[in-house]
Amino acid sequence: MGWIKDVVEKYIKKYKTNCPFELAKLLNIQVIFWELPDEVDGMYYYTKRNKFIFINNKLAEYKQRFVCAHELGHSDMHTKISTPFMRSSTWFSVDKIEIEANIFAAELLISDESLRECENLTTEQIAALHKVPTELVELKRKGLL
Repeated sequence: MGWIKDVVEKYIKKYKTNCPFELAKLLNIQVIFWELPDEVDGMYYYTKRNKFIFINNKLAEYKQRFVCAHELGHSDMHTKISTPFMRSSTWFSVDKIEIEANIFAAELLISDESLRECENLTTEQIAALHKVPTELVELKRKGLL
């Protein structure tokens, strides 16, 4: 899914940031921190040409950053589909749009160059360094193989 990498690189080059919160603001997507049910990390919502990302305010900051990146993927690739991000099912989902949103987040939050520089580190160490879930590092590594 190299086309997703191309989309992410276009955003990073144009807006000079890989911060999902900054990108959301620049793309006129309102990010709202909300008390969501524990099983929902976040969701993307589209209505009347307005885009919203809801993030569970009970999550750790690093996880909120990942959820924002994931939901940004939905806002770009699945614009008119409102999507809840369920913690328990998304990592192992076979649902095409969830896989694409995870790839988008991995490409946004972990650069190829950074991952190559960390090739001698464990997945857990790389995740801690980039402040992302370990599953995202594993997904990114698969993309570089």
